[in-house]
Amino acid sequence: MESPFKEDILKGKVALLTGGGSGIGFEISKQFGKHGASVAIMGRRKQVLDSAVSTLRSFSIPAVGFEGDVRKQEDARRVVESTFKHFGRLDILVNAAAGNFLVASEDLSPNGFRTVMDIDSVGTFTMCHEALEYLKQGGPGRGSSSGGTILNISATLHYTAAWYQIHVSAAKAAVDAITRNLALEWGTDYDIRVNGIAPGPIGDTAGMSKLAPEEINSKAKDQMPLYKLGEKWDIAMAAVYLVSDAGKYINGTTVPVDGGLWLSRPRHLPKEAVKQLSRAVERRSRDAPVGLPTSKL
Repeated sequence: MESPFKEDILKGKVALLTGGGSGIGFEISKQFGKHGASVAIMGRRKQVLDSAVSTLRSFSIPAVGFEGDVRKQEDARRVVESTFKHFGRLDILVNAAAGNFLVASEDLSPNGFRTVMDIDSVGTFTMCHEALEYLKQGGPGRGSSSGGTILNISATLHYTAAWYQIHVSAAKAAVDAITRNLALEWGTDYDIRVNGIAPGPIGDTAGMSKLAPEEINSKAKDQMPLYKLGEKWDIAMAAVYLVSDAGKYINGTTVPVDGGLWLSRPRHLPKEAVKQLSRAVERRSRDAPVGLPTSKL
């Protein structure tokens, strides 16, 4: 789809994205680059990073990848510093790294709960903490100069409740709290804007196919206000808007991009269908070594 924004709306900006090598994070990386930004992506899997960087460069986007785990402060510090050294500045931080798997609360171990909290919420804060010194170089508050921008990818799960998602719901609630508090503190002190996006069901993602395959989401579409799933492009366009000058007076807000679905909660997926799906996902996870922890943690 054609972007509604000018091609140079992010010209001269440098963006660092965790989880920027795949899924929604990669689409945001690509759209940032197509709108003039230089892009650094951070992830744990070198093969995924290399493939993503190669694709970005095929669009003539200045791009680089850095291996790192957001759960490790030393990795966060190294990647932020490497981004600054490579491009000479850092203007935008996007926290898109996330963990998820279906599991009933009674079967979820504290270690499994902690893993998702560490990736989503602690990892988000860690990246923000390590990036602060570089983002605030735009200048202090109450002035004409502008500091950097942070965008945290959240979810709508915790607005009410969702089957087998207690760990992710708790983590994303924390992410939203981080967004609001940093927006208050760093917006006042450094002109750094901090916002979030809460995607709804996005059809063209691996996560959607894993957590709600076609046999379930085809029925769910009938209950959605717009009768359709979203696309990664929808999230990326919201991201471009929020980090650009078009969103220069938006701070401390997490924008749901879900077609209004969260307004119709409670969720329409029956518990038994989700339960059967979680068992199927668990079986697939045992067969595929690459991925996030399952309920056996």
